[in-house]
Amino acid sequence: MATVVRICVCGDEGTGKSSLIASLVKDVFVTNKIQSVLPQITIPPSIGTPDNVTTTIIDTSARPQDRNTLRKEIRKSNVILLVYSDHYSYERVALFWMPYFRSLGVNVPVVLCANKCDLTGDSSTPQVFEEEMLPVMNEFREIDSCIRASAREHNNVNETFFLCQKAVTHPIAPLFDYKEGNLKPACVSALKRVFYLCDKDQDGYLSDAEMHEFQAKCFDKPLTSEDLDNIKISIAKAVPGSYTERGIDMDGFLQLNKMYAEKGRHETIWIILRKYHYTDSLSLEASFFSPRFEVPEYSSAELSPAGYRFFVDLFLLFDRDNDGGLNDYELAALFAPAPGLPPSWEESGFPSSTVRNEAGHVTLQGWLAQWSMTTFLEPKTTLEYLAYLGFEPSNPRDPLTSALKITKPRKRRSRPGRVERNVVLCYVIGAPGAGKSSLLDSFLNRPFDNLYRPTIKPRRVVNSVELHGGKQCYLILEELGELEPAILENQVKLDACDLICYTYDSSDPDSFSHIVNLRKRVPQLDELPAIYTALKADKDKTTQRSELQPDQYTSGLMMSTPLHVSVTWNSIGELFVALAEAATNPSTGFPKNEEPPPDRTGLYLALGATTCAGVAAFMIWRRSTNSI
Repeated sequence: MATVVRICVCGDEGTGKSSLIASLVKDVFVTNKIQSVLPQITIPPSIGTPDNVTTTIIDTSARPQDRNTLRKEIRKSNVILLVYSDHYSYERVALFWMPYFRSLGVNVPVVLCANKCDLTGDSSTPQVFEEEMLPVMNEFREIDSCIRASAREHNNVNETFFLCQKAVTHPIAPLFDYKEGNLKPACVSALKRVFYLCDKDQDGYLSDAEMHEFQAKCFDKPLTSEDLDNIKISIAKAVPGSYTERGIDMDGFLQLNKMYAEKGRHETIWIILRKYHYTDSLSLEASFFSPRFEVPEYSSAELSPAGYRFFVDLFLLFDRDNDGGLNDYELAALFAPAPGLPPSWEESGFPSSTVRNEAGHVTLQGWLAQWSMTTFLEPKTTLEYLAYLGFEPSNPRDPLTSALKITKPRKRRSRPGRVERNVVLCYVIGAPGAGKSSLLDSFLNRPFDNLYRPTIKPRRVVNSVELHGGKQCYLILEELGELEPAILENQVKLDACDLICYTYDSSDPDSFSHIVNLRKRVPQLDELPAIYTALKADKDKTTQRSELQPDQYTSGLMMSTPLHVSVTWNSIGELFVALAEAATNPSTGFPKNEEPPPDRTGLYLALGATTCAGVAAFMIWRRSTNSI
C-alpha cells in the first residue's frame, strides 16, 4: 500500500511557487507564462519518487481573497513547502508565514526553500545557511530542513520535493535536536536497543561480523570493506576510543547515527529503526510486541521448544561469571532493552517466586520455571518480552507466536487419562497458620523459618517436578491469602485451576473445620480434583473439633485419606510429586466411585452375534423343511 504525501506549496506572490512545480513536472524550466495557481498534481510512485510514495502537490495563492482556500489546504497537508526568493519574502517567513501556520494549529513539518538562487552569486556558500537559514530554523522548530533551489536552472528542484517527502516518511524531528546538536533521548533509547540486539555475543562491541549482519538485515545489501573502514575512521575521529580491535562500542554506534542526522541522512536512521519495528513516535509497533494470540476455553499456553531454547540461550549468554545463576547486574543487563522486569514479576517478588541458588540468584531451572508460569498465566506478557529481548524464529516466515503453543482443551476432569499440558496450577487452601507459606517455601528448597508471617496478598511459586516415568512438568502453587473467598467464588479463576490442595495443621484442633466450612460455602469446589494434606506432622497429632475427623471425612467422600507431611522432613518432595500427578491425571483426585458408565459394547456385540446366529439357524431349518 502506497504512502500518500500531500505537499502544500505556500509563499508570497512572485516567489516562483508555480514555476518550481512546473519545473518538477516538465523536468525543465517553463519559459512561457503559466497560470498563477496550478491545479492539483499527483505523482504516482512509478515516476521518479521513492518506492510506495504517492505525492500530491497543491499550489496556493497568497492573495487575501484566497485565504479561506489556503487555510483549508494547509490543514489537509502532510508537509508545507514554504518558498521565498528575496529579502522581503525572507523577512515574511518569520513575520507572517510561520506565525500564521501556528495560528491554524497544524502540526506538520515545514521545508523552507530559497528559490531563484541563480540570481545571487553566493547561493552555495555555508555563510548563506548560517546567516540566513539557521536563525529562522532555530526560532521555529517546525522547520524540518532548508534548501536553495532555482526553477529556471532546474537546480535542486527534485531535491526540494524529495525533502518534503522525506519530512513525512522519515521525519527528523523525533530523532535529532538541532538546537542541542544531539540525538533525542527517545531515539538514543531505541538505538541502544538496536545495538543490544545486534551485539550477539554481548561483549559490548559490534564486531566486523556483527556489522555485516546488521547491514544485511537493515539494508538488504552487503557492507563493503571500504565502507566499513570509513565508518571506523569516522567514529575514531569523532569519539576516540569508541573503536578498538574488538569492534565498535555503544558510544561509537550512537555517534555514527548522529553523523547521519547531521548530514541530513536521517532516512538511514529510520530504515534501521523501522527494520526493528519502531513507529514514527519511536515506540514499538503494537502488532509486533502484542500480536494476536487467543487461548481457547479450557486450554492453556506454554512455551514451545523454540521458546524454551531462546530463554535457555539468553540465560547462558548473560551468566557471565558462569556460577549457574543470574545476579542483579546480569539481570539488569539482560532486561536492558525492555522496560524492566514484567510487572507481575515485581508483584510476586521475583526471584523469590522461583528456584535460586545459595547466593540468592535465580538458577536456569528457576528461570525456565518463571517463564513457564508467566506464559501459563499471562501469555501476552511473554510475547511482549520475547519481542523486547529479540526472539527471532528459525524460519523468518514464522511469527513471534511460534515461541508459544496451545494445549489441547481439557475435557471432563473426572475421566481417566492425563491432560496434555506441561504446566499446571494448584491452589493451596487452608486455615490461617496451617503452614501453607512454609509449604511453598519448601517447594523452592528454602530453609524452614519458625516465624509466622500471615499472607495478605496471593502468593505464587513455581518449580519443576519429575513425575513417575521420568517426565517433567512445571507446578505452580498459589496461596490465596485474604482474597481466598473472592477467588474461589470466581468461576473463571476456578476454571484456570488444575487442582485444589486442602491443607490443615494436624496439631491445631480448629484447623480442619476451615476446610469443611469452605466446601459447604463454595460447592463449585467439588468440580475440581483435590488432595487433602495434614501439615506439621512432626508435631503431636490432635483431635479436630469437627463433626468428622479428617480420615472419616475423606472416607465419606470416598477419597484418599490425608497425606501426613512436614516441611522439616526430607520426604516432603513426595507430596509435590503427588500434587503434580493429580494435576496431570485429574481423575485420581475425585471420589473413587465416580467412574464412567461400564463399557457394554462387548455385551451388545455378543447379543448381536447370538441373534444373527439364531436367525441363520432358523433360515437353514426352513429351507431344509421346504425341500422335504
